[in-house]
Amino acid sequence: MGKGKVITIMGARQVGKSTFINQLLEGKDDVLWLNGDDSDVRLLLSDMSSTRLRSIIGNNKCVVIDEAQRVTNIGLVLKLISDQIPNVQLIATGSSSFELANRVNEPLTGRKREYKMFPFSFKEMVDCNGLLDETRLLPHRLVYGYYPEVVTSPGEEKLVLKELVDSYLYRDMLSFDRIKHADSLHRLLKALALQIGCQISYNEIANLIGINAKTVERYIDILEQCFIVFRLNSYAKNLRNELKASRKIYFWDLGIRNAIIGNLSQVENRADVGELWENFLVSEKMKALTYSNSFAQTYFWRTKQQQEIDFLQEEDGMLQTFEFKWNEKKAKTKQPETFKKAYPDATYKVITPKNVEEFLL
Repeated sequence: MGKGKVITIMGARQVGKSTFINQLLEGKDDVLWLNGDDSDVRLLLSDMSSTRLRSIIGNNKCVVIDEAQRVTNIGLVLKLISDQIPNVQLIATGSSSFELANRVNEPLTGRKREYKMFPFSFKEMVDCNGLLDETRLLPHRLVYGYYPEVVTSPGEEKLVLKELVDSYLYRDMLSFDRIKHADSLHRLLKALALQIGCQISYNEIANLIGINAKTVERYIDILEQCFIVFRLNSYAKNLRNELKASRKIYFWDLGIRNAIIGNLSQVENRADVGELWENFLVSEKMKALTYSNSFAQTYFWRTKQQQEIDFLQEEDGMLQTFEFKWNEKKAKTKQPETFKKAYPDATYKVITPKNVEEFLL
């Protein structure tokens, strides 16, 4: 704040971006709030000059543009304010990457500081509840996830998730020109939700839901930029039989994933608890690495002979590998010999609910 940079806060809808900014600016009177969800605000900002901007901003020292991705050519708007009114602190939030909304992509390179915001993280909830209580809540988190309203509405989790999926999940995506069929997007999300922890083939998914592979890849890219899912690529350096161009797809929030497939039953009644545990650990690790500004590279590893390791983290020349087991009785696994010979300096650890803090804290 106050260093001449545009601040952008990116994250899915309903993760708390506006609440956070309200707290950040609490007590300040010289703040102009503009909401990109309002049609009159979008119209106002779509035809903007520096003279008109100054009259709108007036004596305010801070301008907040909420849901800025809804404003056509938002990059140009932010650049204009930054260039012409440099004494104003500009904050923009978005529930999808601004580039999706821009017909003209105007970069803010050197002018901005971008932050990402996710649903609550395991670390945040440990800070709130304590490690013991939050670990006890893991079966609940695997089903309902970490969206703020879900966490703060005990007993109403199913109703909140239904509203999130029905009212917010598709709002931005369906407004983009590149999304032509809402039913195809829904079938794609369901197909991805049923394959968490599995290698994804664009061709197989395309055949399954009835659209072409290029469209599948394009839709997945949009889902990533809307902070619904993310990709994890395969690790391959030394071995000929390593999978070199494979990927897995995970959901940022398991409550959203479970609501999409219509399964909010408890973990003891589920056949997919191993996949839920894997998605939970990978997404929580990605949150932690993002918040710490880490340069770590993340992967999974698999060979054509189906040898695999769930998660790899490479940073500063060190390679750490992890296997995820919900059932502690299956925790005595070993690093595959093929991998050990190829990467003898890599560490290996099995993560269960008993030692989850060793991976996430």
